[in-house]
Amino acid sequence: MRQALALLTLSVFALFSCNNATNSTSAAVGDSTSAATSKPATAAQSKLGDAGTQKLMAVVNDYYKLKDALVATKAGEADAAANKLIASAGDLQQATAQDSSAGLKNYLDTIVSESKAMTAMMDEGCEKKRVNFERISTAMFNMLKKADLKNAGVYREYCPMAFNEKGAYWLSNTDVIKNPYFGDKMLECGEVADSLK
Repeated sequence: MRQALALLTLSVFALFSCNNATNSTSAAVGDSTSAATSKPATAAQSKLGDAGTQKLMAVVNDYYKLKDALVATKAGEADAAANKLIASAGDLQQATAQDSSAGLKNYLDTIVSESKAMTAMMDEGCEKKRVNFERISTAMFNMLKKADLKNAGVYREYCPMAFNEKGAYWLSNTDVIKNPYFGDKMLECGEVADSLK
């Protein structure tokens, strides 16, 4: 009798265990199926058209690499990212040169000149590079607004303590604060001030 009760208990336990594993697996499959059938996120758009918007987004992505290098306080990576930003900004300048209505020239000139100044200096601690980065960030935000960029997930973030409490802005592709003006000294100092929707 005890053996029969023990066998019955084990059978019930095994049945429930397998059933839970099956439900977990089908839930996981169901999740991936629903993700595969859901609509993709809307692509970034601007008044520059599809080709111009792709070049604009290349500038934005290179800017993010520069920001990330400053968050990590890695001068070599910041210089490499700044050089990529110079190249992508140059491509966008060429693409919009014939369209005076785009009105991006002054912003792109600032981005290029400040990026070049950044790469020309020896600054392992990135303190001087961050001054140039602030100017790049201001030009970037104003350029993106002028281009009427939408659906790109751009957040404008602000640190009130940057530059001896003068404050400074930067752009990010996430609302999680990773402060490029202080790096790991004050990594999470800041707040989301605005976004481009």
